Amino acid sequence: MVCFLGSTHQVAAEMAPVLSAHPQVTATLVLLLSVLSLAAGGKLLVTWVDGSPWFTMREVLDRLKQKGHEIVVLAPEININIKPTKNLVMKTYPLPFTQQEMDENFQAFFQDLFEEGSFMQRFLTAYQGMKKISDLAFSHCAHLLSNKELLRYLEESKFDAVLTEPALPCGPILAEHLAIPSVFFLRLIPCGLEFEATQCPNPPSYVPRGFTDLEDSMSFFQRVKNLIFDIPNYFLCDSILQPYAKLASEFLQRDVTVADLLRQASIWLMRLDFVLDYPRPLMPNMIFIGGMNCAHKKLPQVGHSLFSVLALVEFCLYKSGIFYCR
Repeated sequence: MVCFLGSTHQVAAEMAPVLSAHPQVTATLVLLLSVLSLAAGGKLLVTWVDGSPWFTMREVLDRLKQKGHEIVVLAPEININIKPTKNLVMKTYPLPFTQQEMDENFQAFFQDLFEEGSFMQRFLTAYQGMKKISDLAFSHCAHLLSNKELLRYLEESKFDAVLTEPALPCGPILAEHLAIPSVFFLRLIPCGLEFEATQCPNPPSYVPRGFTDLEDSMSFFQRVKNLIFDIPNYFLCDSILQPYAKLASEFLQRDVTVADLLRQASIWLMRLDFVLDYPRPLMPNMIFIGGMNCAHKKLPQVGHSLFSVLALVEFCLYKSGIFYCR
């Protein structure tokens, strides 16, 4: 960033003799100014970020719009939360089912998630719910990729990047087709595919698996349990994601897997934070953005005072008129 101090007339008066005496400098300056105009803003394609992630995504898109970027949101005509706004250009495509059918499927899925029961009951319930939602999302993706008119618009628009939620990999398929970088915006991917796609270590010795109720500090037998609970992922998730691999292979006209598509991501923006989530390895292109969906409120003065007192009690020892803090 360049800052000019003083008035514009003063700067111009001081530079005039230099420019007139050095025509090469003048030509170079004109060229640089013309190049700077090209960096005014990018063109971003946003795909499949419905449900609760949309509320966080919308804040990000509003800030990007303020920075001068052009935002195009690709969404089905039937969706949960994606609505037109003045900051976004919406491109929609039709689906073969109604809004009521989609709402009923999602309500049943979230209700089943909070049902109590044994590990096996909860696991099978979650799997069946994920299968229904995945089938619904697959229908979204198949209709999008078969929409020739919309695909022609995307190809002609010359987007700079795709911003997408990769849990259901329609966005990565489009990014690969358009040959542009992709940025992933997510909390997690079922079956830990983000670890496989980025070759990130995922040791069962201290990264707890879903449904185990374990913490990052485990005994030997808890680690064995953690490893055993991870085994079904290799079989069950394949049945959910295999249709996407087949669809992507037919659309891109070459054999690809879902992991191949996810490996193309330039940046992983992960809605995680070690304040809430257990420690785990990260890769260089993984950026934690946890807390973006929280309300931005200042603590009252009494809150600051109470925090200071609690910090002193927890970390400091008062002895002989002196505070000793660790």
